[in-house]
Amino acid sequence: MKKNYTIKDIARIVGVSKGTVDRVIHQRGRVSQETAEKVKAVMAQFEYRPNPIAKRLKKNTIYNISILLPQKNSDPYWLPCFAAIEQVEREYGHFGIKLNRYYFDPEVTASFLSVGLEAIASKPVAFLMVPLFFREAEIIAEKCKETNIKVATFNNYVNQSKVDFFIGQDLYQSGRVAASLFYILIKEKANLAILHIDESFQNASHMQEKERGFIDYFEINKSKEVKIHIHHLKKEDGFSIEETITNFKRKNAYLDGIFVTTSKAYLLANGGRVSSTKPILVGYDLVEKNIAHLKEGNISFLIHQDPKKQVYLSLTSLVEYFLFDNPFRKQLLLPIDIINAENYSYYLA
Repeated sequence: MKKNYTIKDIARIVGVSKGTVDRVIHQRGRVSQETAEKVKAVMAQFEYRPNPIAKRLKKNTIYNISILLPQKNSDPYWLPCFAAIEQVEREYGHFGIKLNRYYFDPEVTASFLSVGLEAIASKPVAFLMVPLFFREAEIIAEKCKETNIKVATFNNYVNQSKVDFFIGQDLYQSGRVAASLFYILIKEKANLAILHIDESFQNASHMQEKERGFIDYFEINKSKEVKIHIHHLKKEDGFSIEETITNFKRKNAYLDGIFVTTSKAYLLANGGRVSSTKPILVGYDLVEKNIAHLKEGNISFLIHQDPKKQVYLSLTSLVEYFLFDNPFRKQLLLPIDIINAENYSYYLA
């Protein structure tokens, strides 16, 4: 079994103090050129590498990482994120990693900004956020840069020059994948809808990119006659969101297919048919209600964005930067997984 050599071993072999070896490794203090060359030669001979974790543990360094997430009860899509945070805490907590959660109201733009600035004010070494509101996310990212805080995003894009890295899917390509599924299923003529539910489209880059990809696919693939209708659906005054959806379905009973750009495809699947035919329904995410309708055939396909994996990889990238000096990858794009009633169970953690 190969021996792991320590600073003490190197010092003994060369015949110098541990302090001398330490000064050579970190290139500080005075060491004669002859001694430095001997130390480096022995280090090379025995393939010695400094242990960054041991060094940090010796200093008792605490690394506070702030995480900005939607409130827990706002959308079941975000629930796997909390499991990922807990997993990282179990794996790295004893190395001085402390994960601090900050929650904003996803329906209130001002909440995102104010809670984000509160998190920055706590002076973390790093900041991870899901940038639901594009403009406000850029403000937060700029504040992080001003105060030397490493900043990362997942799920949604922010200008890459403003963040250290992004982990998530190619949202434009995701929209194209959704369009390709409809293309397989529709007849030679079809009316399709892109449906954005309950979010501010003008400030939501994830919706914009999915829409752009979907439309571009049919601009290129013209062998079928497809008309695309774009709808932005918010709860109507005096009605629940379910009643608003029912009204939408009645007014648009002619649609052959509906592409829901969020995790709320189940809202369209609820309540049964309002016409003699059932539109093709494609949406996102393995939330419980979507899975139920997928199994029943009310939803044809779901695109799995895997928020748990996004958060886990984002946090471990930050952790390994501080513990191991591992450089960031500017962007990590995850696979775009297509889920149907036959394979969904393999994706459930």
